[in-house]
Amino acid sequence: MAEELLHKHFQPYSPEEGEEYMSPKQLDHFRKILETLKKELSEDIDRTVHTMQDEATVFADPNDRASQETDIAIELRNRDRERKLIKKIEETLSRIDSGDYGFCDKCGVEVGIKRLEARPTATLCIDCKTLEELKERQMAK
Repeated sequence: MAEELLHKHFQPYSPEEGEEYMSPKQLDHFRKILETLKKELSEDIDRTVHTMQDEATVFADPNDRASQETDIAIELRNRDRERKLIKKIEETLSRIDSGDYGFCDKCGVEVGIKRLEARPTATLCIDCKTLEELKERQMAK
């Protein structure tokens, strides 16, 4: 859902020749993406709440009731995921304000514009993220 929104509303950023990494123009571009994404997610959550309140029917058939409860559980799980993404977006916006946006939390190198276009909330460069995922897979075994 989030990826669809990004590609539907925003053109990928093309830095001008010699443009400094995370220039005010770039930061503004990513701020707009994040704020639009946050707004869309908040509207989806509100819409779900209203829909669930409006469609609160009690079915006599146990199978229908179970099906409805399953649908509600899935919807709530999706909204919880979106709520967590909103929190991450807010944290990312504060990183823009503090001047830390676009740089890896672990090694301090540039995360990269293309990576941020794909995942605007990224806090790790591709190398650190790859290492983190490898460690997670090893720990899961």
